[in-house]
Amino acid sequence: IMIVGRYLGPNALAGVGATAAIFELVIGFALGVGNGMGVVIARCFGAQDMTQLKRAVASTLVIGFGLSLMVSTLGHFGMYPLLEFLGTPTEIIDLSYQYIHMIVLCVGVTFAYNLCAGLLRAVGDSQAALYFLIFSAIINTVLDIYFIAYLHMGVRSAGIATIISQGISAVLCFTYIRKKTPFLIPSKKHFTWNKKLYVDLLGQGISMGLMFSVVSIGTVILQTSINALGSTIISAQTSARRIMIFALLPIIAMNATVTTFTSQNFGARQYRRIVEGLRQAMAIAITWSIFISIVLFFASSYLNELVTGSNDEELIYQASLYLKISSAFYPALSILVILRNALQGLGQKMMPLLSSIIEMLGKIFFVIFIIPSTGYLGVILVEPILWCIMAIQLYYAFRKEPVIRSLKKQSE
Repeated sequence: IMIVGRYLGPNALAGVGATAAIFELVIGFALGVGNGMGVVIARCFGAQDMTQLKRAVASTLVIGFGLSLMVSTLGHFGMYPLLEFLGTPTEIIDLSYQYIHMIVLCVGVTFAYNLCAGLLRAVGDSQAALYFLIFSAIINTVLDIYFIAYLHMGVRSAGIATIISQGISAVLCFTYIRKKTPFLIPSKKHFTWNKKLYVDLLGQGISMGLMFSVVSIGTVILQTSINALGSTIISAQTSARRIMIFALLPIIAMNATVTTFTSQNFGARQYRRIVEGLRQAMAIAITWSIFISIVLFFASSYLNELVTGSNDEELIYQASLYLKISSAFYPALSILVILRNALQGLGQKMMPLLSSIIEMLGKIFFVIFIIPSTGYLGVILVEPILWCIMAIQLYYAFRKEPVIRSLKKQSE
């Protein structure tokens, strides 16, 4: 985003920013499916059932290929009409399409990368998965600079850089798996039809994919209100969201860790270890969220100027306002994230999905009733308010989980 804004100008930045919700929808679905199926694999690993583990990996590859083909096909034919439906301004819609079409068309690469990283996390090698993620981000940045600043290839090249970086990381991740964790590699005999296993994998994968997607559908609908506010607000939202995602990286990384940790120990029946691990994760996440909210309160203007490369006072003010208000609610977001992923790791499908539906409906409510009268302030407030509501809902859902209730009775 910083490179696009600095080298291609405000329209290009707004063009990429107008696709942010769609990007989150596609990438979130791929990430959710990979993490969800990783829950089943982690459970097999925790139970030390290596034969079932290889069958699960084989089935995961088949499901991933099928879903990639489906998403890619739908995106190819439906992307431009979707951008028109979202009210993307005419001066930036072609730029938006150039970028997001490339991402969606090559979604199979994203699936491959997330599946490989999910396999490593499922067997407890989160460190390697993190290294590959960092490597992918570095390659992406280098390619962005080369394609945009030196070859002048335009907005489309930002999408190409993303796909190439993820492709390289996927290949390296697979090579690492073959050398370090060969027990994850299935043979031909493991590619067999097992209805119960496929239902379990699809149930976990699709439920977590939908959890991300339902949230993103709400964000896509919210994007219509943002687009109606003009290119300056689109750019401000884009800059602020990118800074927010970077600021929350430690908490985002903890998502998959919590899911895998919970699932492995659930498979091994180490229930007390689950509770203790979640307490520690909660303490770390809340401490970080408080720290980063203080940083963003004082540094938001400078960071937005750095990302956008713009001196537009209105753009910087609105982007900074977004960060200052939303960051105050990061502790609630931390609680929400950890509880939702813990419930996924325990095999719960409906409660995490219900929280995502609450978020989607809340965003639709704001788009219809609140934002028309409050403008961009309504856009800023919608997510923090929903984070608090969902954190409360998930807390009570977690307390009612059978494993947690049994431990509570034992302590009494």
